[in-house]
Amino acid sequence: MKFAVVSFPGSNCDEDLYYAIVDALHEEATIVPHTATDLSGFDAVLVPGGFSYGDYLRTGAIAKFAPVMTEVKRLATEGFPVLGICNGFQILTEAGLLPGTLQHNRNMQFICEPEPLIVENNQTAFTNQFDAGTQITLPIAHGEGNYYCDDDTLAQLKANHQIAFTYGANPNGSVADIAGITNEAGNVLGMMPHPERAVEAILGGRDGLGVFESLRQANARTV
Repeated sequence: MKFAVVSFPGSNCDEDLYYAIVDALHEEATIVPHTATDLSGFDAVLVPGGFSYGDYLRTGAIAKFAPVMTEVKRLATEGFPVLGICNGFQILTEAGLLPGTLQHNRNMQFICEPEPLIVENNQTAFTNQFDAGTQITLPIAHGEGNYYCDDDTLAQLKANHQIAFTYGANPNGSVADIAGITNEAGNVLGMMPHPERAVEAILGGRDGLGVFESLRQANARTV
C-alpha cells in the first residue's frame, strides 16, 4: 500500500507520519510537497499536523488553496481514503471535505497530553481494527482543537454515524466530546489526536497503529 504524506510550509508532523507508515506499518510512503499537482498511484492521502503557513489568518485557511489540495479533493471524491490529523483536520474542514470548524480550546491554552478516546464507529476505513466502544489512548497537541458545528450538522453526524472518536474526558470543549469525524461517505477522516505518535511501545503506546492497520485492511478489501 502506498501513502502520500502531504507537506505544507509549517507542517511538523509529516516525518512522524512517514516513519509511522514505513517503520511501524511497514508500508510505502512518500512525502509530497504542497506544490504537487498529481497524486496518481497513491492508495491513501495523509494530511499531517503542524502549523501550515504559520496558521496565519486562520488554521488551515491558507493551506486549502495549495495546489496539492485539488488532487486531495479529487481522490476524496473518487473514494480514496484521506486522513487529516490535527492541523490536517483543520485543513480538511476549511477545504469543505468535512463539516464544522475547529476553534480555540476552551481554556484558551495549548494542550499537550495523552488523552483517552472512545471508538464510536468501528465500521470505517480508519477504525475497522478496533472494537466498537473500545477505549484507546492517543496524544493530543493543539491550541485550536475545539470542534464546533451547529445543531443540524451535529444531528446529521450522529444519524449518519460519522463520529469516529470521542474524548473520554473532553479536554478542549468540543461539541459532543468529538475527537474525530468522517465525511458521509466514510472515506475522509479528520481527528485532532495524533495516532502517528502512538505506534510503538517506546513512544508510550501502540494504540495509534490500529488507525493505519485499518487503512491497510480496507485497502486489501478493494484490491
